[in-house]
Amino acid sequence: MTVDAPQRRAGPLTPGDLMTPRQRLRLVLVLGSLIAVGPLTIDMYLPALPAIVADFRTTPAAVQLTLTGTLAGLAVGQLLIGPLSDAVGRRAPLIAGIALHVVASVLCVVAPNVAVLGGLRVVQGLGVAAASVVAMAVVRDLFDGAAFAKLLSRLLLVMGAAPILAPTLGGGLLRWTDWRGVFVALAAFGVLLVVVAALGLRETLPAERRRRGGVVATLTVYGGLLRDRTFVGLVLVAGLAMAALFAYVAGSSFVLQQQYGLDEQQFGLAFGAGAVGLIAATQFNVRLLRRHSPQRILVVALGVGTVAGLALLAFAVTGLGGLPSLLVSLWVVLAAAGLAMPNAPALALSRHGEAAGTASALLGAVQFGVGAVAAPLVGVLGTGAVAMALVVAGGMVAAMAVLLVVVRPARLAGLAPEAVVVAAHTAPPSPRSPTDAPVSQHRRPGSSGPRCPGALPASHPVPRAGVLRWWGGVHRE
Repeated sequence: MTVDAPQRRAGPLTPGDLMTPRQRLRLVLVLGSLIAVGPLTIDMYLPALPAIVADFRTTPAAVQLTLTGTLAGLAVGQLLIGPLSDAVGRRAPLIAGIALHVVASVLCVVAPNVAVLGGLRVVQGLGVAAASVVAMAVVRDLFDGAAFAKLLSRLLLVMGAAPILAPTLGGGLLRWTDWRGVFVALAAFGVLLVVVAALGLRETLPAERRRRGGVVATLTVYGGLLRDRTFVGLVLVAGLAMAALFAYVAGSSFVLQQQYGLDEQQFGLAFGAGAVGLIAATQFNVRLLRRHSPQRILVVALGVGTVAGLALLAFAVTGLGGLPSLLVSLWVVLAAAGLAMPNAPALALSRHGEAAGTASALLGAVQFGVGAVAAPLVGVLGTGAVAMALVVAGGMVAAMAVLLVVVRPARLAGLAPEAVVVAAHTAPPSPRSPTDAPVSQHRRPGSSGPRCPGALPASHPVPRAGVLRWWGGVHRE
């Protein structure tokens, strides 16, 4: 995990060249902790939203804007921190971002009103963006091919577990403290992360591999991406699926606690059950890729999600079936989103392997930006199940419409299959230089060696049953 490790020998870099199993385990723990801070910051205070409304004597819509602030900070932060970390290295933006998160969390504890709390949540989101972007970038710095997919798959399990645990942890904290105590816990976790990052993670991007060109070069690449209709359509599909997810995140605490009478702990369990369904769908997606294309999975997933979203709206309006029918339809929507969200980015990024870092930053910004719009929209429409169901169903219907009208699935048939397979196993990807090669053809700068282990030649078709195993990262025939 040192800066000079990649320079010790010529040729492609493999995990065995870099670190021992003990070092690899330490890396997983460090990066997993960094990745976890994002879901914890977003979700940990969800059980306290009704209490914040009462404390500040404000409206649910105003409190939901504090969630929007975090998502907006995440969206803007990815656009800024991704290129910055490519230019100056990983450690400085990471430590500065986490420190900013700590300061914002401490100030949230003493926030005098909901407007100040919302502004501080934006700052929290900016700090969280540094942790998530840099953690993924470090993986791209140190690993390639199958080894990259293997390590990142383990980190994605952390990303999946954290949203399940966050509301439950928040509900547990609220048994002993008020909502301000949740931000005390987030500040304490941030301080721990600063220490972990400073002592446990060295710089992984040497000076000779850092990107130059400044703002003009970055804007040029962004402009090229925005002129690709299919790419933009796929990014919008991913963002609208995320909007449905965050409409559920923003509205579920009010619907389940105020309308259906669940307490804070019961809400944490119900929310966690939905997250389990989403995670199970993302992992089942890997098995589906053995026999079906990402295009087909995306179309079917959005079709199922659209039907489930409309059923959710019908149950919310009529009250038929009560809470069980509402939860089941919600969980089906979440599962559909769990299938759509890996495949839409994978298809989008496979079109721009030469600008993977900037493309992934734009993708993440749109996803969280659209989510930031969806969260307050639920509050504007009301705090009941109908308002939440309208936005959830609207997100899925709009995603399906964009896919059929803007993207047009037939246009995706020519994408390189091996690029899509790797991307689907590694979403969300991390920022990297726009001059980097696609994963399937990657060589280290200055290396004359062959492609990295586990990568397929560009002309090699992926066998129908051949895919990188989600956990093991081994290509199987």
